[in-house]
Amino acid sequence: MSSAVSTEPLLHRSFREISRPRFRSSTLRPSPPPASLSCAPKSPSFRHARRRCASGSGPRRGGWGGAGAGALLRVRASSSGAAVVEALESADVLFQEAFPLQRTETAKGKIFVRLDQGKDGQNWQLTVGCTLAGKWILHWGISHVDDVGSEWDQPPAEMRPPGSIPIKDYAIETPLQKSSTSMDGDEVYEVNISIKSNSNIAAINFVLKDEESGSWYQHRGRDFKVPLMDSLQDDSNIVGSKRGFDLWPGALGQLSNILLKGEASDYKDKDASTDLEASKQEVRCLEGFYVEQPIVKVVSIRNSVNISVKICPKTAKTLVYLETDLPRDVIVHWGVCRDDSKKWEIPAAPYPPETEIFKNKALRTLLQPKEQGNGFWGSFALDEEFVGFLFVLKLKEEDVWLNCMGEDFYIPVSSTRSSSLIRQKESDSTETSGKTMETNTEVSSTAYTDDIINEIRNLVSDISSEKSRKTKTKEAQESILQEIEKLAAEAYSIFRSSLPTFSAEAVLEQEALEPPPHICSGTGTGFEILCQGFNWESNKSGRWYKELMEKASQLASLGFTVVWLPPPTDSVSPEGYMPRDLYNLNSRYGTIDELKDLVKKFHEVNIRVLGDVVLNHRCAQYQNQNGIWNIFGGRLNWDDRAVVADDPHFQGRGNKSSGDNFHAAPNIDHSQDFVRKDLKEWLHWLRSEIGYDGWRLDFVRGFWGGYVKDYLDASEPYFAVGEYWDSLSYTYGEMDHNQDAHRQRIIDWINATNGTAGAFDVTTKGILHAALERCEYWRLSDQKGKPPGVVGWWPSRAVTFVENHDTGSTQGHWRFPSGKEMQGYAYILTHPGTPAVFYDHIFSHYQSEIGSLISIRNRNKIHCRSTIKITKAERDVYAAIIDDKVAMKIGPGYYEPQSGPQKWSPVLEGRDYKVWETS
Repeated sequence: MSSAVSTEPLLHRSFREISRPRFRSSTLRPSPPPASLSCAPKSPSFRHARRRCASGSGPRRGGWGGAGAGALLRVRASSSGAAVVEALESADVLFQEAFPLQRTETAKGKIFVRLDQGKDGQNWQLTVGCTLAGKWILHWGISHVDDVGSEWDQPPAEMRPPGSIPIKDYAIETPLQKSSTSMDGDEVYEVNISIKSNSNIAAINFVLKDEESGSWYQHRGRDFKVPLMDSLQDDSNIVGSKRGFDLWPGALGQLSNILLKGEASDYKDKDASTDLEASKQEVRCLEGFYVEQPIVKVVSIRNSVNISVKICPKTAKTLVYLETDLPRDVIVHWGVCRDDSKKWEIPAAPYPPETEIFKNKALRTLLQPKEQGNGFWGSFALDEEFVGFLFVLKLKEEDVWLNCMGEDFYIPVSSTRSSSLIRQKESDSTETSGKTMETNTEVSSTAYTDDIINEIRNLVSDISSEKSRKTKTKEAQESILQEIEKLAAEAYSIFRSSLPTFSAEAVLEQEALEPPPHICSGTGTGFEILCQGFNWESNKSGRWYKELMEKASQLASLGFTVVWLPPPTDSVSPEGYMPRDLYNLNSRYGTIDELKDLVKKFHEVNIRVLGDVVLNHRCAQYQNQNGIWNIFGGRLNWDDRAVVADDPHFQGRGNKSSGDNFHAAPNIDHSQDFVRKDLKEWLHWLRSEIGYDGWRLDFVRGFWGGYVKDYLDASEPYFAVGEYWDSLSYTYGEMDHNQDAHRQRIIDWINATNGTAGAFDVTTKGILHAALERCEYWRLSDQKGKPPGVVGWWPSRAVTFVENHDTGSTQGHWRFPSGKEMQGYAYILTHPGTPAVFYDHIFSHYQSEIGSLISIRNRNKIHCRSTIKITKAERDVYAAIIDDKVAMKIGPGYYEPQSGPQKWSPVLEGRDYKVWETS
């Protein structure tokens, strides 16, 4: 039973594989992924806080047989479970499947920073530690007294603790080691850094990285800072004592300044006058200190539930046996259905022991503990009239619901149906892992067809809405209707085709003559090529808008159709990602008038403009009565009702967050009507006043995608893309080949927006990293022979990229393998999806090659839905053919496309990549 607030998911068959149980209807569904998926992170973004696993969330209002608050009625139980198990073991198996369960648990601990004077009375020791178990890494560097404009440099060799690894030329990464001591009974992980008192180091800068969860802990988008020089005490960014060592806290919030004076300090026994005189003569005056802050870490835990369905020969009833390895008392919230509508109903008694009726809509059964081993089990006897068994699981003492990738578990129990499905399952299992080209293409065409169906649904919704009828011109409505007819005809021709392979040549030729009209809010035409028009340092000149205006014509000549501009608002951080007064558009990049001129210039050269909008969080201008910064000023003068209630740092009075909290600033509660109203008006104002054509949406993991749909419906952008940044799956430090769970989380967010926005294809970037770094190009084909990222499942919503301002530039938090950037661009600029090119790469020695790849893409009309055939994916080479017009390969290995009806001519070749066109 689906949630009452959701519609039929806009899911392609290609990614239903891991979002639903194996058998959902009379059509065979592939199995979900194995439960062994690992979630150790390797893809950080310093501005982003921590991740919360997507599964294990509770039911929505109205779903799961009405599983909301309500009275429970105790009912009569069946005879002993042993008799049922005995009958189960003697019956024929109709269905048997294991489903993975993912849930999260919260671990609490402390992060501490301590300064102690050395035993010699001269040198000092800085200790950074944590009381939570994990793979903690200190990412740190120093700044010297005479440094100008640079805050990070590598420390001298004698200062580096054992196990330190240099990061480029600006930082060091040092793993925290388990300490022999404990703190309040908890294990301690720490690292010690020795500091010579006679060095010329002005400060130590660091961030703390948790490799297991992907968390990077900073302070409002910037770094921890321990100043060593009195000259730094005037820095307004430093928090705490004005004397001696000080600490600038990170994303954990305002650390309590508990300063413990060093007992061995040279000035400790001197009188006040002597101490004052010494402070005038000495460059520095050090004091020991100790600060700590509570930390909460969300840990992902994997369990499973096993289901068996059999027919009892004695009673002719269908027996459903369920067991799980969940560690605590488990309740099964269940019901049955009579047909494919999956409508929940309650079967007739008798019921299993510990069963209650819930609001006459479902049953709740407490599972029994296993006699041997960990876990719980239950059995359910059903009459022949039912065809399906529906359920979700709940941990009894917690508000934690476990379902099947966002939907109810559905188990077929009809003997006829189950038998046919089992036979089909056995038939499928005989297929080898090496799929034929025909099979690959057939799967691709099925996904293509489902994508068309999704587009038709969106178009119908768009044209039928009252708002659309009022705001769209007659010509625009007719254009949408024509697009519906074209897509429907295309889907029907695919359906009628009896060929084992699918060719969209005729359709693509038609699209090549004339790009399709606007499909739906936020998705563009499909032929976009995006330029990120800034990097992390662009704000420092104070005149970035003027500088970029001089490059507008050049970007147009290179073939770019869309440019993404930096956040325009007044911001606590100069980069713009800590917005404060949303209607104040005078920023470090330039004035509001300069921004308007820049947008106008881009429009003159036929380039659309995306604004970078930060909707998840907002910095406050005023403190409340407790000294907490949660009162906002400016035109949108919200109070603490606009702040979510479950971030303890900002004492919000709103509802709980609908996503992951960004702990460096107050997270906005988008469930509030006044908040959504104000934000929609602001987006509309940006469209009309500035001329933005669409949006790049920052940190969309922080709030529900349904709110994004609301904002996009109101602002009607030409194109929109969300930054859903998540950690890939690793096992023992090595990236897993199967990243289906990672891309599914991105797909789920896109689906929550009803497909009105795309998302950056972080999955593809991460897999390209591993493939190119390790010379493992086989990673670029998934188990179905398709691209392994979002572009392989929903290409029209995948915005592929190699680098951006977070991962590259001077931040360099997840740099693309050095020297192999052009292999990355050869991949994304020839493949489906919407490619995005980073500013630093455009204006570099790569410009000519990038321009040539864009020309090839445009010349051959490659678009976001282009068809792809992966022809080779081996250790040292990957090759593919796109739309039967372009062939490409990356990697040092050999590949030449086979000549047949088509003759291939090489058109571009570079370091470990090559591209051909049909002649």
